[in-house]
Parts: sequence; C-alpha cells; structure tokens
Amino acid sequence: MKYFVNPFKKHDISEFPGVLVPLSQAPHRPSIVSVPDAKGEDDKASSFSGNLTLEGLKAEVENDIAAGGFNSAYDRKSKVINKAIQDIGMGRYQYELFVLCGFGWLADNLWLQGIALTLPSLSEEFGIDSNTVRYTTLSLFLGLCIGASFWGVASDVIGRRPAFNFTLLLAGVFGIAAGGAPNWIGTCAMYACLGLGIGGNLPVDGALFLEFLPFASGNLLTLLSVWWPVGQLIASLIAWGFIPNYPVNWGWRYFVFTMGAFTMAMFICRFFVFHLFESPKFLLSRGRQSEAVAVVHGIASHNKAKTWLTEDILNEIGGNPDAVGKQALSTMEIVKRTLSKFSGQRIAPLFHGWKLAVTTVLLWFIWTTIGMGYPLFNSFLPQYLANAGSDQGPTPTNIVYRNYAITSIVGVPGSIIAYYTVNIKYIGRKGTMAISTVISGIFLYLFTTSTNSDVQLAFSSLEAFFQNIMYGVLYAYTPEVFPAPNRGTGTGISSFLNRIAGLCAPIVAIYAGEANPAAPIYASGALFFAASIAMLALPIETRGKQSL
Repeated sequence: MKYFVNPFKKHDISEFPGVLVPLSQAPHRPSIVSVPDAKGEDDKASSFSGNLTLEGLKAEVENDIAAGGFNSAYDRKSKVINKAIQDIGMGRYQYELFVLCGFGWLADNLWLQGIALTLPSLSEEFGIDSNTVRYTTLSLFLGLCIGASFWGVASDVIGRRPAFNFTLLLAGVFGIAAGGAPNWIGTCAMYACLGLGIGGNLPVDGALFLEFLPFASGNLLTLLSVWWPVGQLIASLIAWGFIPNYPVNWGWRYFVFTMGAFTMAMFICRFFVFHLFESPKFLLSRGRQSEAVAVVHGIASHNKAKTWLTEDILNEIGGNPDAVGKQALSTMEIVKRTLSKFSGQRIAPLFHGWKLAVTTVLLWFIWTTIGMGYPLFNSFLPQYLANAGSDQGPTPTNIVYRNYAITSIVGVPGSIIAYYTVNIKYIGRKGTMAISTVISGIFLYLFTTSTNSDVQLAFSSLEAFFQNIMYGVLYAYTPEVFPAPNRGTGTGISSFLNRIAGLCAPIVAIYAGEANPAAPIYASGALFFAASIAMLALPIETRGKQSL
C-alpha cells in the first residue's frame, strides 16, 4: 500500500497497462435480476450470455435507458460504465471502500451517542436543568438535516471525492472546537456545525459505495451497518475513560477533544492514506470522458482484473463528443437532475400498483417512526442510567459510563447476526426486521420497570442488540425494494423523514419528560411497536432477489 497518496491525482489509462482486453474476450457477468415492477411483482430482466458483443451491450443499455427516463449521451455512457464495473466484479477496491464508507457510518453514531454522553456534564457545568439540556441534541439534528440536504447535492456538483472527504474534515474541526466552547450556547453552536459535516456521511458515503459496487448486494449493505454500533462503542469507551475520572468541567472536554481528533484521523486515512478514485459518472457529467475510462481501468488494476471499456466503445453507444456537441452537464443541469428526484414525476412511479404503493407508504412510515423512536431513548440513555438509583442514592458516574460501554459492546454483534438471518427461509428481511423491532420495544418498556442499575443495564443491552439487527436490515431492504429508476427518490425521502423525525425527538423528550421522566421511553417503545406492525404488513420480500 502506498501511504500519503496525492488525493487530487488525475488518471490516464497509460498508468494501468495490461488490464484492457477485447470486448469479445472480456469476462462478462450475465445475471437474472429480480426487481419489483410497477405492480410490485417480480420482473426478471433478461441478460446476455456467452461472449459479449457490441450489439448485445447496446441492447442492454437500451433496456436500462427505457426504464430510466433520461436518454442523453451522458446517460447512455453512464450505463456502459455501470456494465463495465459489473464485469470487473468485487475485489480489493470495493472492500477498501467498504472500510472507508464504514468510517462515515461510524462517525455518524460516534457523535450522535457522543453528544448524548456529554449531556449530564453540560447540565452540571453550565447550570442547565436536565430537561432543558436536551436541546443540545436538537442543535445536532438541525445540523444533520441541513448537512444531509447540502452534501447530497454538492456531491453532484463538486464531485463525490471532495464531498466524501470534507464531511469528515468539517466534523473533525468543529468537534475539536466544541471541546473549548465557553458556554452552553457556544457548545450547541459547535455541535450544530459538526452536524453539517456528519449529516453528509450517510447520503454521500452510501451513494458512493453503491456506485462502485458491481451490483447492489443486499447482504453487503446489511454488513456495512456494523460500523454504526462500532461508533457507539468507541464513544462509550472514550467517555468511560475521561468523564468519570476528571473534574466535571474537564472530563467532557477531554472526551470531545479526543472524539474530534479521532474524526480527524479518519479524515487523514481517507484523504491521504487510501486513494479514492473520483466517480466515473461525475467525470462523465463534466465531460472528462478519458478520465472516467481511466478510473475504470484503475479499479480493474486494483482488483487484478480485466476490463473491456474504451472511449471508442463509449462513443459507439453514446455518441462521439465532437458529433453530439456539448456532452458535459452544467452545474444547473446537475442540480435540476438532483432535485428532479423529488418531483412528482419521480415520486409517482413509487405508487404504481398496489404492492409497490403500500410498500412505499409503509417504508416511509417506518423510517419516520424509527427516526423519532431511536433518539428518544438512545440520545438520552446516559441521563436515564444516571437517574437510576437505590436507597444509597443515584448511580455513581463511573458506573453510569461503565454500563453505557457494556450496552454498546453487546449491541455490536446485532448487525453481524442480521447479515446471516436475512437469508433464512420463511424469515427473510421482513421477518428479521419485524421480530427484532418488536423485541426492542419490549425491552424498552422493561427498562422502565426497575430503577436498579443492574436490571436497567441488562434491558438496555438486550435492546441495543436487537435494535442493531433491525437497523442493519432496514438499511439494506430500503434500496432493494424500490425500482432502480426511482431508487434515489424513495431512499432519499426515507432519509429525509428519518432526520426530520429525529429533529422533533428532543422536543418530545423535553415536554414529555417534564410530566413523567419515563414518558419518552414509553413513547419510544410505542413507536417501535408501530414500526414492527408496519414491517409485517410490507407486501414485498426481497430475500434471494438481486436489485439492479
């Protein structure tokens, strides 16, 4: 591995000799792909077998174009590049990207849980009551909502590579700055600013990961979610080491400084250590066709594989740039294309046929309920654990953070188990989601039945375990079930509803908590139960079906 690679390097095909083979001799990965059609039924797309020919490739591209809605030179060439990446197959580059994208998932929950871990200390140092201090989480979610919207569009305008890298840079800089905040308002402002960076991780990293995959592997998407509980685990271990062992005005600051430094370390790994190729689709959209071809050659070289892609093949199917005129998309055209994902024309196909229509409505409902239910409990768990006590008084601080760390450790295997349970016959995606969600709701209610810290530790740990199973499957099921041409719209709206509901969660926790400290947990459990019923009602099961 080469360390400190130039992150701005542009590529030429001459850098990757020996990867190009003639089209007729190229490895081709024909597959029968099952996706829900307009009526929600399985639609098996035909594929070519045997040696790949230019005519066969053209036919495949035309089929994709007919379903996609756009038919420009850019769109045709983009489809060709998709086929080339599919024929290269999985390899070292995709597995390295799995780790790099995992950093984004990790950072998202690292700070979501990290800020929750600072609430008791902020309340004590700045004299904010334990209910009002929950507005701190609201500031983070405000940044998350804005960041998710901004970086999703920005990645189409400035490129995937800078957006992919600078989200972590922004989070790291403001994370370190938050440790030096002079007052509670300043702390909230810094948390909101780091949320601007963190908010871009899931939309940008997820899209980038899928863009470089040879196909959308549901199992690999499920496994990617294992980085989510790892973020919580790291935050809990760092907090356990600092917050109980230093004065209240320094423990949380050392903790936040360390989290910021850790985020900066992940940025350095992304930016300097591992070399991320720019997205070929973005390069095409900017008229940099030769670079796009070179990137595909670079992926093949990295994977020790072969590719058939050349500029001549792109021109044969998409047209020669000199003949078709302007090929690059302007910034306004890119923004319009991005925003068109949320137009009525793009949303309407998600409601064609009763199966797909019901699935769309239920999925958006699930993402909304989970978006509020998750932070209602997890974002304030350190407070709940601290409020547990006995005749001898409240739970000591070191026990609170120890218990939180144990809860985080128990939750990590959940995503790994989800990777295997989603393919069990008669259970599949729907069954795994519904069972794990309802069990999570049960343990939420059981958590409120005792003020004994050991009992609460047991229930919070079991809840975290099943909750991570649920999240892992939900992240995989959502893009699988939507038709390929409208997948970005369906998943984008799901993410938006999830963030908006999360933004409302602290407000609900503040006002419900004034009436009854356990009320936010009751509400969280009820939302999980509602989500589990909706999961059981989903009419489409994607187990054993490969999304296009």
